[in-house]
Amino acid sequence: MEHSNRFKREIASQLPAESEVEALFDRLWPICRSITGNGVRESFAILNEVAPYEMFEVPSGEKVLDWTVPKEWNIEDAYVEDESGHRVIDFRRNNLHVLGYSVPVDQWFALDQLQEHLYSLPEQPDAIPYFTTYYKERWGFCIEDRRRKALVPGRYRAVIRSTLEPGSLTYGHKLLPATNGGTDEVLISSYLCHPSMANNELSGPLLTTFLYRALSRLPERRFNYRFVLVPETIGAIAYLARYGAHLKRHCKAGLVATCCGDGRAITYKRSRRAEALIDRCVLDVLADYRRESGKEFTALDFFPSGSDERQYCSPGFDLPVGSLMRSMYTVYPEYHTSLDNKSMISFAALIESLELYLRVCMSLEKNETLCSTVPYGEPMLGLRGLYPTLGGALDTKDVVKDMMYLFSYADGEHDLCDIARRADSSILELAAAAEPCKAASLLLVRGDHEKKEGWTI
Repeated sequence: MEHSNRFKREIASQLPAESEVEALFDRLWPICRSITGNGVRESFAILNEVAPYEMFEVPSGEKVLDWTVPKEWNIEDAYVEDESGHRVIDFRRNNLHVLGYSVPVDQWFALDQLQEHLYSLPEQPDAIPYFTTYYKERWGFCIEDRRRKALVPGRYRAVIRSTLEPGSLTYGHKLLPATNGGTDEVLISSYLCHPSMANNELSGPLLTTFLYRALSRLPERRFNYRFVLVPETIGAIAYLARYGAHLKRHCKAGLVATCCGDGRAITYKRSRRAEALIDRCVLDVLADYRRESGKEFTALDFFPSGSDERQYCSPGFDLPVGSLMRSMYTVYPEYHTSLDNKSMISFAALIESLELYLRVCMSLEKNETLCSTVPYGEPMLGLRGLYPTLGGALDTKDVVKDMMYLFSYADGEHDLCDIARRADSSILELAAAAEPCKAASLLLVRGDHEKKEGWTI
């Protein structure tokens, strides 16, 4: 049909060029981020060029739900040098070399003493691991296991020029308002707290930032879209401490964006509710994606670990929030190591992930419950110019199939997502098919529990 792919074409027109995403990535990549500190603020300053996040500071020591905001950590430099002054470990070469949140140190050690403060991965000898010590004061360095084993006996100077002192935790959000004055919200959340990692860190903030720009260009929005960037775990908890009651009232769907940038298969982790609107819409989009591309995806039940969906879905809040990603955290070999770098991601894949998020948002926008004004028998589509004029043509079934399913289930009880599953179609396809039918007054929008009126012969 003429309208069948209009919404998808609109989505495709809003996607950024790979070069634009890559340029932003390259500026964010060198910054040493943590759950607090100037690295987070510096990153927000760059992202704000695309999406104007409002930034908030939560003071160290403030109680947020069952947690307490820690001291603020900043780092200037860190290295280990041998007796000749050669840096065998250098933070400026790779900011993963420092154990995150290390307290300052400047001291000489024998190699066996230094080893007590070194961290490596024997099973990945060429990778620098990412380790942190947020809630216990210590110091340390992360190093490739191969290089660690090559250190020769002698004396080494360990230097970490950092500060750990009262400050604040930084997070940002931006509300993109509905154009109809409605109060229902869609939550889009990601985290900004890891040092230089590509898939596990930067893919999420980049996706959400460009998603904001794309949705801001829609002429109409039924939902308010709440974009949230927080330090993982403690930031989401701090956010919920302030906005959790509001989200319980208004959040109708949500996604946590993480690990969106590698070229591997799509993974969806359901919300704790399992069959919430967001779960149904995401699976509708992914089924359509599979029909179009032939690419498979994996759908997982909710489990209480992972990213910030576990905070949003905690029993007291029980928000309908899932997580749409590619290779899930912990399962891909580069995870939490220096191998999660620019070479292991694909900007084309990141933009494809962004397109899927846009399709989910558009599907949420277009999903509705319809009621037929001609419920007794089929309406005569030809009378309204909605039926092919050549009867018996081989493609007739394809042309009218979506409309026939709409009329068969437009009873005020089935929404488009439910009909799409039955029709082996998609919400966006059915929404496009419904447009001319609504224009011809054959279909009307009805609330899920509204009585069907006027159904008399």
